[in-house]
Amino acid sequence: MSGLDFKEVHWMLSVINSIDVGMVVIDNNYDVESWNGFMVHHSNIDAADAKGKNLFDLFPELDKKWFMRKVESVKTIENQSFITWEQRPYIFPFKNYRPITGTVEYMYQNVTIIPLPSLTGDIEQISLTIYDVTDVATNRMALQQANDRLEILSDTDPLTKIHNRGFLEKSLHNVFANFNRNNIISSLVMLDIDHFKAINDQYGHPAGDAVLKQLASILKESIRDTDILARFGGEEFSIVLAHSTSSESLNFIERIRLAIEQAEFRYQDTTIQVTVSFGIAQTAKAFKTVNAWLEASDKALYEAKEKGRNQGIIFDN
Repeated sequence: MSGLDFKEVHWMLSVINSIDVGMVVIDNNYDVESWNGFMVHHSNIDAADAKGKNLFDLFPELDKKWFMRKVESVKTIENQSFITWEQRPYIFPFKNYRPITGTVEYMYQNVTIIPLPSLTGDIEQISLTIYDVTDVATNRMALQQANDRLEILSDTDPLTKIHNRGFLEKSLHNVFANFNRNNIISSLVMLDIDHFKAINDQYGHPAGDAVLKQLASILKESIRDTDILARFGGEEFSIVLAHSTSSESLNFIERIRLAIEQAEFRYQDTTIQVTVSFGIAQTAKAFKTVNAWLEASDKALYEAKEKGRNQGIIFDN
């Protein structure tokens, strides 16, 4: 080997030892043969102490069966394999000391497993390349969390904290499609606070808001996990009762109506008497569109109002 070749090897080793990427070489017994500066810095294990040691002894936390399967598959196909932080946040439990992402306890890592063939072509060593992707991972997770929050906010009524009309309309299309495909009956309930304008006029709009929030709370506590509750607008609410006929829904709604009638709606030191009217329509082939189903429930609600309020009416075609 020429003097220039020795220089190149020296430079290469210097680069490998100083780059901000972890590099480990292990043999077929998973004993360490090479351990660069990145690994020394983040593991607090000197290269001299790591060399010759078994990787699983150095890192008892490492999932041995899982990791061996990964390495053996690389040796079998004689091609490199990638492990991303989405698959597994980290391979080596290195503490995260980055100032920007300091809230994360451990370094997020992407790892490349590379087979190293000998001069005879046999795979006798495996190289592990460890990339610190903590900033990328935390930024992406923060963006996803922000998007999730925005999606929740876009589907939530800001006053009552239940679903809003937009979410209801999306849900109605899904329920209606499920009925047309599988003939699964559900009922749509439209309910409205009786004489709500009078409440606002007598006690003020803050009192009206308090009534809306307390009513939403009662409704939320009364429905099943499979049901959908939404504020349709103003003093009007909607409930989709899954797997329920209109007759079954009327019995269910009657219990809610009584609970509302008997509840004490309070605003400051004032108790406000509240009643509600309901209109119920179950899915039917006669309804060609979601809007037709919605209009049927709304017509039944109007009929309940016309007949004296504080009651539930089933849509009769």
